[in-house]
Amino acid sequence: MEIDGDGLYLVAGVALLVGAVLPRLLRRYAISAPIAFVGAGLLLGVFVERGRVNPVRESGVTEHLAELTILVALMGVGLAIDRPIGWKRWAVTWRLLLVAMPACIAAVAGVGWLVGLAPATALLLGAVLAPTDPVLASDVQVQGPSTGEGAEPEEDDEVRFALTSEAGLNDGLAFPFIYAAVFAATKGAVGGWALEWFAWDLIGKTLIGVAVGAGAGWLLGKMAFEAPSRTFRLADSREPVLALAMTLGVYGLAQVLHGYGFIAVFIAALTLRASERSHDFHEDLHGFIEQLEHILTWGILLLLGVAITGGLLKPLTWAGAAIGLLLVLVLRPLTAWLSLARTPMRRSERWVAAAFGVRGVGSVFYLAYAGKDFSTDLPWLWATVGFTVVLSVVVHGVAATPLMRMLDLRRDRAT
Repeated sequence: MEIDGDGLYLVAGVALLVGAVLPRLLRRYAISAPIAFVGAGLLLGVFVERGRVNPVRESGVTEHLAELTILVALMGVGLAIDRPIGWKRWAVTWRLLLVAMPACIAAVAGVGWLVGLAPATALLLGAVLAPTDPVLASDVQVQGPSTGEGAEPEEDDEVRFALTSEAGLNDGLAFPFIYAAVFAATKGAVGGWALEWFAWDLIGKTLIGVAVGAGAGWLLGKMAFEAPSRTFRLADSREPVLALAMTLGVYGLAQVLHGYGFIAVFIAALTLRASERSHDFHEDLHGFIEQLEHILTWGILLLLGVAITGGLLKPLTWAGAAIGLLLVLVLRPLTAWLSLARTPMRRSERWVAAAFGVRGVGSVFYLAYAGKDFSTDLPWLWATVGFTVVLSVVVHGVAATPLMRMLDLRRDRAT
């Protein structure tokens, strides 16, 4: 039996209802909501016309849905972080971004090359699987802004802060490596494009994204909290839709100016958060974005499950499965563990922060974005990435609750 167009409204309604109830039901168990939604998608795929849900054929729809989900999540994590930005305060973040991420990309690309992939395809796979996910990692991230009189920046939970801030920035910082893979596939020898890539795709676009985000966040912060006229003082209106308007507007501006919009959105959220930390309007903004993020995430995971039932993983080879297993269980934990050496983190905190490099919607977006230049290997790439995302959802989803409880108990005993 297949569900027709009208029946999809029923499916959507039931999915949203289940999504509202599942997190409460699963709170005490080692089953995260993302695991349940992927499972629900697998079952739904039995009844839905599977040809409609194929990320290889519908790459445009997949790209834009994943793009919107990431944007909303980036705004959410930016608003949730209480810690002011700074080189020393964010030391663990810079290590994860500047050491662990490039090392992980190189390791995955090296393994891909060893199993027979072309260098450009191997680099693309490493870059696609590089970003940790701001969407699916909510169980191991900071939970929201601390507001009200006397609210102090969160300093004690280094693991949640590290994973949240890393996920906020590395979605944008993966873009230069995606472009490097595309250039290697389309422009040939590295010598013909390396300088342009370094100056523009790595440095120039990143700086534009940072500048747009900081400027827009500062301006909107002034409008929200300090505008001389109450008409323009957005915080007094209590309209949380400002968060969505800011997300889309900042992203669009950065993209028009040829900067990295993902970076701009996260920086804008951090800047807005810093403009008036004690105001409880931040809670309204974060709450609205969190609800929208949940809806979009449920949709992505359901569609992923349906696509798997429809045959997304059929081209998966032992080599692809091995790459996914190595990334989740060895490469990410090892590279992140080494990058966090000589930090204030306890040994157990370093292991948890290193292990929870959740792969998810960011990988889906990047493959949909760049896959058209790798048509020969595209089915295999989708199968490998799909397998890795599901593996990450299951492994990290099962481990998140008990390991974070363990860290919280140890932290409480130490205080």
